[in-house]
Amino acid sequence: MMRSWGNRVDTFVCDEPLYAHYLKTTGLDHPGANEVINHHETDPEKVIASLTGQIPQDKTIYYQKHMAHHLLPNLNRDWLSKVTNCFLIRDPQEMLISLIKNIPNPTIEDTGLPQQLEIFELVKAQGNTPPVLDSKDVLEKPGEMLALLCDAISVEFQEAMLSWQAGPRETDGIWAKHWYETVEKSTGFQPYRPKSELIPGNLKDLHKQCLQIYQQLAEHRLGI
Repeated sequence: MMRSWGNRVDTFVCDEPLYAHYLKTTGLDHPGANEVINHHETDPEKVIASLTGQIPQDKTIYYQKHMAHHLLPNLNRDWLSKVTNCFLIRDPQEMLISLIKNIPNPTIEDTGLPQQLEIFELVKAQGNTPPVLDSKDVLEKPGEMLALLCDAISVEFQEAMLSWQAGPRETDGIWAKHWYETVEKSTGFQPYRPKSELIPGNLKDLHKQCLQIYQQLAEHRLGI
């Protein structure tokens, strides 16, 4: 999705701007954690000020890719009312299979789902139900789903969002070498292919927790 929006001429993209603060605060042993902390801004107030300030490079759209769990409980949520919030969800089984490749024993907080639901309910309480996209829907019908998203946030859809050049981007976080191998090879949305791997037995209860939250968010997804 970040590649899609980054291919628009009117859009500046930002990659997980609160990740360094999240790692510094939690002390979690993520791939390349020290490098992330040393390379990116760790002061959340400075990060939030940049996210709600002037859009870089004189662009008119500021696409900010966030992981919901990076918004730690100690951070003020008021700034969320200054941005347009959209939510991308993924089938918990497929999400967990991917997650454990880098985080072998994730917790429910590591999945970001409880935080997604919290932020979703917070934004909804402000008066408008924010748009929700399911990653499977996007892969199966990228043009249709992106058009629906653009319509939901009053942005003109552009065909440029459907294909892009392969390779890294200057806007990618320094963690790209650990997480973005497939993204860097992509030139568009790949056809949806269900994962055949099974969830390890020790993650069955976690999967059930994730599924309950996923289903709550999925009730609001675009295209249904």
